[in-house]
Amino acid sequence: MARGSPETEQTAIGKDLVAASAVPLVLGILAEGESYGYAISKRVSELSAGRLDWADGMMYPLLHRLERLDYIEAEWRKPEDGGRRRKYYRLTAEGQRALSDQHQQWAAVTEALASVWDGMAKLGDGPTPGWA
Repeated sequence: MARGSPETEQTAIGKDLVAASAVPLVLGILAEGESYGYAISKRVSELSAGRLDWADGMMYPLLHRLERLDYIEAEWRKPEDGGRRRKYYRLTAEGQRALSDQHQQWAAVTEALASVWDGMAKLGDGPTPGWA
């Protein structure tokens, strides 16, 4: 594949989409099991193949907001490996309900976008060169 081709080029994800996806991503990651801020950030990056790279300035205010909403709860503790103390977060029952709601909403958005993309492909007017 040539450099700059649609298959290799990564489009930057806009701030609005990053913000809109933040809550379901964090809740979904915590549905996998408890974790701490840095590990959550790394998991977001991993899930997005590096396209979503959150700074601490985004992660920690989001975690604090999710705590205030009772979607997550936190506990300070020292890891078993003897490292420094970390604040571990876990999903609450309210957070599980919010994740379910987010899942339904994003499924509807994804379905609507898939219909748009399919229509564009049929017309040959895809959003990127080589679309079909």
